[in-house]
Amino acid sequence: MRNCFIHLVALFILWTATSPVVAQDSSSQGLFSNNQILTFTLMGDIKNLLADRRGEPSYFSMQLLEQTAGGDSLSLDLRVRTRGHFRRLPGNCVYPPLLLNFPRSKVPDQSIFKGQNKLKLVMPCRGDIYVYREYLTYQLVNLISPHSFKVRLVHVVLWDTEKEKVSREIPGFLLEDEDEMAARIDGKIIKDGIFRPEDFTQEDFLLMASLQFLIGNTDWSTQYRQNIKIVETRDRLLAIPYDFDHAGLVYSPYAEPAIELKLNSVRDRRYRGYCVEDLKLFEPAVALFNKKKDEIYSLYSQNSQIKKGYKKSTLRYLDEFYETINDPELFAEAFQYPCSSNNTGNVIIRGLKENE
Repeated sequence: MRNCFIHLVALFILWTATSPVVAQDSSSQGLFSNNQILTFTLMGDIKNLLADRRGEPSYFSMQLLEQTAGGDSLSLDLRVRTRGHFRRLPGNCVYPPLLLNFPRSKVPDQSIFKGQNKLKLVMPCRGDIYVYREYLTYQLVNLISPHSFKVRLVHVVLWDTEKEKVSREIPGFLLEDEDEMAARIDGKIIKDGIFRPEDFTQEDFLLMASLQFLIGNTDWSTQYRQNIKIVETRDRLLAIPYDFDHAGLVYSPYAEPAIELKLNSVRDRRYRGYCVEDLKLFEPAVALFNKKKDEIYSLYSQNSQIKKGYKKSTLRYLDEFYETINDPELFAEAFQYPCSSNNTGNVIIRGLKENE
């Protein structure tokens, strides 16, 4: 048995040596500087790591194996734990999200992970395709605003040293460290305090809330930091969205809208910003969406990695958005929804940030 495992590992190392080399640089943003798929291996007690689904998560000592741009193989020591709420709970997902914790001072210059500290790794919950759909949603958000998290598509091989087993390549994506994201936009993360939507610069907030409407995401709030990070710059506060697995654009099989919103499906869009009587205040956001329209459509129409059915339904979903924002009556109906006390536009959904 052990000889068979050693042979399997030898084949894996040979495969790694002949895999395409990913271009790198030594800056902390090198990891997110291109869109090539990055392949690496996590090695350690994988079974018990993935089984850690209840209570306070524990860190597991692991090794990460990567191939450098120069063709050398590197082994990095790091700590890994499970994270998240819904996707971490037992029975909900095949693979829970992970937090990769790198000791910055010990990561060599030639590593693609040089300068990184804590990275979130999202792997399949219920089907590989939904990982890629969420990755594309982050890409769409990046097209609209630099005030957003960068992502990197990856293939992960899980090497369980206790069971002497190597997994298939598992698709996933890495999410930029929150402090790195904040520093990139000349700000810092604010961890304490409760912030109302009106506390943010109006133009920034309306763009963010309209962007959530575009992707069909209602699973957020600033008051409870539900899938929102607060960043303070020298002149303003920013609400940075993340975690889009419940967005209509992703349409994951487990995603359901909050009962309080009285929606039938996550594909039903609902504007969840505050009441704005003067719709002219949305004009900068609408102009930006129209300017970026071709790029947004190309993200899906020119993509060879998504299935034809999803591509077709997504383009229709985008059509509905653009029809809404460019028709005065439809726009007023959708974006003044929070102005009616009889609607659910002002419902605040309490987040579960302590598990994030």
